[in-house]
Amino acid sequence: VICFVPLKSLGRRVASVHQFRPIRCGPSQTRQKTSAPQNFPSYESLRQMYDPEVPEYFNFARDVLDAWEAKEKSGEKVQSTALWWVNEAGRQIKWSFEELGFHSRRLANVLSGECQLQRGDRVLLILPRIPEWWLVNVACLRTGTIVIPGTSQLTERDILHRLQVSKAKCVITDDSVAPMLDSVAPECSFLKSKLLVSGKKREGWRDFGELLRNHSCSHECVNTRSDEAMTIFFTSGTTGSPKMTQHSHCSFGIGLTVNGRYWLDLTEKDVLWNTSDTGWAKSAWSSVFAPWIQGACVFVNHMPRFDTSTTLSSYPITTFCTAPTAYRMLVQEDISRYTFSNLQHCLCAGEPINPEVMEKWKQMTGLDIYEGYGQTETVLIAGTFKGMKIKPGSFGKPSPAYDVQLVDDLGNIVPQGKEGNIAIRVKPHKPFSLFTKYTDDAQRTADCYKGDFYLTGDKGVMDEEGYLWFVGRADDVILSAGYRIGPFEVENALIEHDAVAESAVVSSPDPLRGEVVKAFVVLTAEYKTRNKDELRAEIQKHVKKVTAPYKYPRKVIEFVDHLPKTVSGKIRRVELRNKEWGKS
Repeated sequence: VICFVPLKSLGRRVASVHQFRPIRCGPSQTRQKTSAPQNFPSYESLRQMYDPEVPEYFNFARDVLDAWEAKEKSGEKVQSTALWWVNEAGRQIKWSFEELGFHSRRLANVLSGECQLQRGDRVLLILPRIPEWWLVNVACLRTGTIVIPGTSQLTERDILHRLQVSKAKCVITDDSVAPMLDSVAPECSFLKSKLLVSGKKREGWRDFGELLRNHSCSHECVNTRSDEAMTIFFTSGTTGSPKMTQHSHCSFGIGLTVNGRYWLDLTEKDVLWNTSDTGWAKSAWSSVFAPWIQGACVFVNHMPRFDTSTTLSSYPITTFCTAPTAYRMLVQEDISRYTFSNLQHCLCAGEPINPEVMEKWKQMTGLDIYEGYGQTETVLIAGTFKGMKIKPGSFGKPSPAYDVQLVDDLGNIVPQGKEGNIAIRVKPHKPFSLFTKYTDDAQRTADCYKGDFYLTGDKGVMDEEGYLWFVGRADDVILSAGYRIGPFEVENALIEHDAVAESAVVSSPDPLRGEVVKAFVVLTAEYKTRNKDELRAEIQKHVKKVTAPYKYPRKVIEFVDHLPKTVSGKIRRVELRNKEWGKS
């Protein structure tokens, strides 16, 4: 259900929902495919060109979105679509920056009025790819409230943890998640407001659409400081619970210029389709800040399963960014019947992409895939940029946002060609586009730094030309189809089953998802004689029930007599992982 109100008072095209018939792009609409960058002459020029100004006060809604709105009204802006949403039924919504401003100001009045939220209060946002998700993000910017996005795949336990540690005062979600919120709400006395995006009423919840319709579109944006908290993303690790990664108004609002202008290479004429789940930082990267910094159109396809080829050929998408998994699926299809006539730039992030997939995609489309590397804690750390020589298997060179080096465990720079920790220099000056801290966790924040550097937790190699090559994750986090999965979370779920005495979770190679979760399990005595196939299925079902579905051991559960450990008793996951990946 999409809740919005017509812009009758604006005297311009009304935002509408109507049937859309896909139109194959004809030759006249086709732009010349080229790898030449639109916004910079060469990679070598980026260091000189990238010189962002960080003022004392900054708010993305006021200083960027409202500026585009003003250009629309004056006729200076080339194209006027900020958000283009479609669903599986062919229905669509198109909002200009003016319409986005109109709706988001109304919602800002809901948050500060009806919900009584103050600057700095936290809002847990769990919605799928629907326009309301974008409205909430912008309204939180306008009110100075801190948005905490979460994936719709979260379980009741996940939601309870996020609420209790964040002390969120407001939650905004839909029918699919509301029952779980109701189950845990009694344990969260600080939760004051619950807004439901739905066409139905639910006891104890306020109707999002009704509130929106009944509030004014006149709102004065809060004058936030550049270094003030703007958003918190929960990110997985190998030990302990997910961390609250805090970003400021400038770290994403200004810092993601490097993504939008240089890596995505967007202009006002571009239409960007980024497929990231709304619960992950990549959605903030490429579905909010990076494209709107450039005034580009954000395209959203809300469907249970992506029909990627049809979407790319039916809509004038110029820039496509997705996880390597999607490309692996696409190159297995017969896409010869499709015409990607508008597509100019293809990118991937979230996990390493196989060189053979890149080569096959280029054979099929004539387009290279440009890889990007970053984290929830950062903006783009490194990538392949237009005009740069692409070395298959390398994720490119450092972005101009950071001084990226390979260092040893003491923070000393290692020679080219030698494996080290991928790190970002933070002394004498910490980059403004780096996360602020792990909220309420000073120790884990301090553990990220060694000497003059922030350690990403990933291992890599830099060659003699400055290209970076990914070796592995130092912290054992699993990247599966773009999702980050912390072994500790899966092991916690496993141990709750009566059959599990001990477990270790590692990544295992998968031709489609890149890698998947594999669990090594030591059984309790009373279960050792049980049918192993039945037991595997039972444990997998248990894990899917108590944690998010993407975290369960998809490939296999291997029953073992014991787990490899260090002298101090720590499980040697690296040994198990090396076994899976065929390393000695």
